[in-house]
Amino acid sequence: MNDSSWGAPPQAGYWGPSDQGPVQGAAPAGPAYDAHNAQQTRPMPIVPDVPAHGGDQDDDRGAARTGGPLFRDETPRTPPHQDPSSQGPSHQSQNPQEPMSSAAQPAPAPQKKSAGRDLGAAIGVGVGLGAVIVASLFVVKAAFVGVITVAVVVGLWELTSRLAEQKGIRAPLVPLAVGGAAMVIAGYVRGAEGAWVAMALTALAVLVWRMTEPPEGYLKDVTAGVFAAFYIPFLATFVAMMLTADDGARRVLTFLLLAVVSDTGAYAVGWRFGKHKLAPRISPGKTREGLLGALAFAMVAGALCMQFLIDDGTWWQGLIIGLAVAASATLGDLGESMIKRDLGIKDMGTLLPGHGGIMDRLDSLLPTAPVVWLLLVLFVGS
Repeated sequence: MNDSSWGAPPQAGYWGPSDQGPVQGAAPAGPAYDAHNAQQTRPMPIVPDVPAHGGDQDDDRGAARTGGPLFRDETPRTPPHQDPSSQGPSHQSQNPQEPMSSAAQPAPAPQKKSAGRDLGAAIGVGVGLGAVIVASLFVVKAAFVGVITVAVVVGLWELTSRLAEQKGIRAPLVPLAVGGAAMVIAGYVRGAEGAWVAMALTALAVLVWRMTEPPEGYLKDVTAGVFAAFYIPFLATFVAMMLTADDGARRVLTFLLLAVVSDTGAYAVGWRFGKHKLAPRISPGKTREGLLGALAFAMVAGALCMQFLIDDGTWWQGLIIGLAVAASATLGDLGESMIKRDLGIKDMGTLLPGHGGIMDRLDSLLPTAPVVWLLLVLFVGS
């Protein structure tokens, strides 16, 4: 078959009556040879030579088209790149003789760094919490023990709820809440000995309480319960133990100030200068520069607090305490980030606008409490 007939239907007078082959002497079909059949044939369309960047970029098949289907039945018109009126609405503002290139398009404005939270709400909630803590701390010590107890119980509720939702781990909340409150009070009344006894009894209560349910998952439930008892109420007990000293209120205030200043220094320096990730697999937002900022801020604050707030304290002791606080607070933050990554969540709760949950504020405080308590006992006594 002649290549010129591909894609065209058989025409009258071209094939013989029996369709066995072409009639002798017949001219090939097409408008150039048969004027009668010329109007029945479909002329080959003129495909315009359009630049690669022209045409409609919104075609859902990804092909550049200048208007209308590629193969048309009507007589071809002036190629679209020569006729400005055929351009779509997106081309009306362009020069028809010189389409806009991608290099001439305005570059997107650079994005500003964001903290990822409502900073105004975070500051407001932080100031409110600080006022409650300072008021209870310097008015009645027992009232501050109540603040610690409430924070512990809410933190246990958040942690056990997230474990149940994300992992199906049912750590018993009732013995944890009762034992956690008893642990804080025992630490304040009886010191470290009372805290250890309450911790042991809480772990035993978790094991017994879980026996009232089916045995499936018993081991993982009680393991999570004992972990929660140690992680939240037992570590918080060291704050209550700090409070028992003669200058206990100022010791607790020093502990809180150093933790907050360390966190603030890490945020400020990391946001402004942070380039090198500290632990990208655990917390991508933390940087080495932020850690240096936490160390510098905490050491300066520690020197000032030990010199002016703590009885018999000296500035060089404050440098050591500030260094230890920055390290423990960072590790505590990374530890809770590890837990949240394993659970697949961003925050432990939504109780505090701009902060998340109670546990999202206790993450750096809990592991820092025993460190500060121990160093203060070593430097200035109990």
